[in-house]
Amino acid sequence: MTGVTITGWGTALPEQVVTNEDITTLFDTSDEWIFERSGIRSRRTATGPFVKPPPPVDPPANGLGTTGTLAAEAGRKALEMAGVAPEQVRLVIVCTTTPDQLIPANSASVAAALGIRSGAMDLNAACAGFTYGLVTASGLVAAGAERVLLIGAETLSRATNWNDRTNAFLFGDGAGAVLVEAVPGEGSLLAWDLGVDGNLVPLLYAQHGSGMVMRGQEVFRRAVLATVDSATASLERAKLTIDDIALFVPHQANIRIIEAAASRLKLPPERIASVIQRTGNTSSASIPLALIDAIENGRVHDGDHLLLAGFGAGMTWASAVWRWQDPPGR
Repeated sequence: MTGVTITGWGTALPEQVVTNEDITTLFDTSDEWIFERSGIRSRRTATGPFVKPPPPVDPPANGLGTTGTLAAEAGRKALEMAGVAPEQVRLVIVCTTTPDQLIPANSASVAAALGIRSGAMDLNAACAGFTYGLVTASGLVAAGAERVLLIGAETLSRATNWNDRTNAFLFGDGAGAVLVEAVPGEGSLLAWDLGVDGNLVPLLYAQHGSGMVMRGQEVFRRAVLATVDSATASLERAKLTIDDIALFVPHQANIRIIEAAASRLKLPPERIASVIQRTGNTSSASIPLALIDAIENGRVHDGDHLLLAGFGAGMTWASAVWRWQDPPGR
């Protein structure tokens, strides 16, 4: 029996910080109004929120200005931490809704930047993408892939409708990566649940060349239900209860959604991982950013049961129960 574990991780955030005060130059709003409704004080942007950026042609030679450069930086850190050379990686998965171009997959440029010449592919399950990717990577490792570099990366500032005051303040850019490796025995992935209801596509979408459209109230309602139902299904499959969960790592969409889901699951605030206050909603990058922040701040310990859960456009949802194993030397 082959299981999986995480042996390295890394994050990347653009240098430019956009505060709520910056957002007030675009709309008649306030820091208090934005924070009360979202829990967000600031977010990072690779492109700048004040002018709609043109589609990128070539990635910049340096800096963190694209989905690909953010993904490569986070991936590089994960490999360095694990002490794994690029030629030892069998597959790169880049989870993103904001690729730098239509063709080819963003993972191709990321693999090239990292010196990886094995398999590479993109995965788009919107904000549930990282958990979809974690389940996919785990299955491929168990099937013989040995090591998969899994990255969630977004430049949502390029997809945000900066004329829509109801949601433009929600989104940010960033990337988080983990190296998923094979281990003997059961490993860390104890249970998972994936789903989609394609009838709900009109609730949240973006057409080519236009900004995001989101029907906020209905997304909120559906998101809480999907997160709770999926998390409950994963717990049942893992034969655990919510009391067994040391840390809940939800998609960082909106603090109200996080708190509503946690309340229904009967999880107290001290068992919730959140970075939304300073990163905003980074879609596929949000769960790895929250997870890695918790790890690096000493909130995750060997043997802890973690519950990852989220939802996204589509409408997708995903959850996983992960038993944390400290990598050697940590």
